[in-house]
Amino acid sequence: MSRTVRFSGTVLAASAVLLALAGCTAADGADGAAAVVAPAPDAAAAEVCDAVDAALPERVEGQARADGADIPAYVAMWGDPAIVLRCGVPLPLVLTPGEEGYDPLADAVDVNGVSWLLEDAPGGGKLFTTTHRTVHVEVSVPAAYAPEVNPLVDLAEAIAGQVPLDELYAQEELYGAPPAGS
Repeated sequence: MSRTVRFSGTVLAASAVLLALAGCTAADGADGAAAVVAPAPDAAAAEVCDAVDAALPERVEGQARADGADIPAYVAMWGDPAIVLRCGVPLPLVLTPGEEGYDPLADAVDVNGVSWLLEDAPGGGKLFTTTHRTVHVEVSVPAAYAPEVNPLVDLAEAIAGQVPLDELYAQEELYGAPPAGS
């Protein structure tokens, strides 16, 4: 299996900043763990998220997957501080036309065929959200795991295998370019 990571141009500059901030973290919970909000996917997305959950690896970035009744539905966690995956999240506002801050050219990274929006996470680290997929998956990676993109390598197979490409991007993969008139 080959592993590839491709960055958009501005991500490389942001990576240098990330390395400088690698020691900065924040916690929301009383026990030092960040509060995790369960996503609320619709029925079709929930089915995809169940398939993603079944395909997720037991280890991400060398960290064991947490288990227990206290982990919300459609959420998976690895390590301490936790790498958190939430499946069935809404499209980020930065990618939503008409929303304040909309930026169709926002920083993105491609990891083993899965495209991710790259944003700063509240409290440090990075927040990655899949793009070009029918269901959005979000991964929060604390700065302790810098470079924060690395856990995406471990997650790419489960995402690529279980979350279908959006129709436009599926056609692009089939034909090598977007359909005429797009």
